[in-house]
Amino acid sequence: MTSTELPVIAAVDGSAPSRDALDWAAREAVGRGFPLVVVHALQRTRRAGHEAQQREAEELLTKSVRRVNEIAPGLHPTTLAPLDFPAAALTSLSRAASMVVVGSRGLGGFRSLMLGSNSLATASMARCPVVVVHGGRLAEGPEETAEVFSDVVAGVAADESSESVLEFAFEAAASRPGARLRIVHGWTMFSSMLSGGPVFDRDAAADAAERTLAELTAGRREEYPQVEVVREPVNGSASHTLVAASATAALTVIGRRRGGESLGLGLSPVAQTTLTHARGPVAVVPG
Repeated sequence: MTSTELPVIAAVDGSAPSRDALDWAAREAVGRGFPLVVVHALQRTRRAGHEAQQREAEELLTKSVRRVNEIAPGLHPTTLAPLDFPAAALTSLSRAASMVVVGSRGLGGFRSLMLGSNSLATASMARCPVVVVHGGRLAEGPEETAEVFSDVVAGVAADESSESVLEFAFEAAASRPGARLRIVHGWTMFSSMLSGGPVFDRDAAADAAERTLAELTAGRREEYPQVEVVREPVNGSASHTLVAASATAALTVIGRRRGGESLGLGLSPVAQTTLTHARGPVAVVPG
């Protein structure tokens, strides 16, 4: 199976956020020309036997397939019901997926939390990009949704970690006719100093940030001439700009990052803040 044939994995558990994620995944699979696999993870519990769980899973997956057929006739999704914890099952499946799509929260946990533990764990550990869909924006039909939420927004750093983010973001924008790609890069005088740039001249540091964005996107502008690119260097943390932009973006794309910058699991501070407070779908791309 080639990379272009790798499926979109949509995780469902019967919750409203997972239905939003399923709807988004179905439309994305059609737009990208990818297969769709609908997944519901089975967990052994003392409250229900395995046979009862299997029946419930089959009913949920059947309803999910019926929903997909209404949204995207001809997509013909397949289904899986692995026996594992949700995050573990999705992480395993991510090794052979183009992306994994999850709702912001599931049936379990505390409703006051803005991001569920399974969504957070999957975004932190998956081998492919994970899209966390924050619900409430898909009540309109697909035409109205595409018209209102058209831009793709990408948050990038001034290093090699941005390559995978840019690749995913350009592909997402290219699959949406007329979509702009807004590329956001946060900079400070301290980050300018660390990168060998201007130390005391703020205007020079801003110019350097603009040049950095131009260099990052130069080759891809030629590869994706149909995508209008807007470069947005931001003085300060990029997370506030990304959260605000997510409210009207078709998709916000961020890098997961690694190492000592991580908070909680494997997410950088910018990724954690954006993923938690975003008001639209967010793709977390592993480095």
